[in-house]
Amino acid sequence: MKALVLKDKVKPGGEIAKLYYEEVADPKAGPGEIVVCLRYAALNRRDVFVRQGLYPGIQVPAIPGSDGAGVIAELGEGVEGFKVGDEVIMNPSMGWGDNPKFPDVNFSVLGVPINGTYAEYIKMPAENVFPKPKHLSWEEAAALPLAGLTAFRAVVTKGQVQERDTVIIPGIGGGVATVALQIAAAHGAKVFVTSSSDEKIERAIALGAAGGVNYKNENWVKELKKLAGGADLAIDSIGGDTFKDLITLANPGSRIVSFGSTRGPVNNLLMPRIFFKQLHIMGTTMGSPSDFAQMLALFEEKQLKPVVDEVFPLEKAEEAHLLMEQGKQFGKIVLAIQE
Repeated sequence: MKALVLKDKVKPGGEIAKLYYEEVADPKAGPGEIVVCLRYAALNRRDVFVRQGLYPGIQVPAIPGSDGAGVIAELGEGVEGFKVGDEVIMNPSMGWGDNPKFPDVNFSVLGVPINGTYAEYIKMPAENVFPKPKHLSWEEAAALPLAGLTAFRAVVTKGQVQERDTVIIPGIGGGVATVALQIAAAHGAKVFVTSSSDEKIERAIALGAAGGVNYKNENWVKELKKLAGGADLAIDSIGGDTFKDLITLANPGSRIVSFGSTRGPVNNLLMPRIFFKQLHIMGTTMGSPSDFAQMLALFEEKQLKPVVDEVFPLEKAEEAHLLMEQGKQFGKIVLAIQE
């Protein structure tokens, strides 16, 4: 099969590792496993971080990619409930374990060191394979798993979003933030967003947001406070000074859920701002099998569709990564593998 292979380890801060488009051996299904013929894959910022050497435990050679959708090509011994030809998507949360509160010590994310979706075929444990929601196109289905899982756990499982909550999501446009907006709005929450792009704010409003502000404006925190009236729930992937701004915007007794820190550490945080407001601050990453199943059920019940920004052929993945690094997309960037 054709695949994109990561072969070179790089040190953090060094040159980004190249992806090699080449022939590799087809995967074979062992007991309890399923081989999927992939139609589409999708990008995540994790893929770029792996190429930059920013994840621990990187092993090469390996095939990146955490998101994908396709058709079952082979069933391993003991697999029940599926048949060859079924249309499926994969849960990229590998080996979560039995405790829904946190993952097992052997937990990993699909795609480095476990071979991922930047390939024509992939081998998965049967427990990680789910029927493709029928209302989604192949591109949309490939775009959903990691972003949908992360956003659902952040907004619902951890954030406990409620109808009429005011939710703030900074940095709208990324895959997880965009899905988090859809999930919160589907629960009847009033969602406000931030972006450096007025166009992205307008697209978020068309997707269900109640409003937003451009964080390039010097007084954007005051603007958002006046517009939203404070947050009952904030979903943060940015960290840095933005995290402190979310504490400023937080209503007493509200929740802040963090799943990323693209702007680095939070420096000079004044703890009284947290405990005097009685804030609940929670961390999350990925999600449990139950989270994934509930996320799929919500998308089917509400007929939600993840936003696909642009589609590249598999062999052009490095160009797609560059677009994602520039932060110009709104929603997910997808790779076409086999039509």
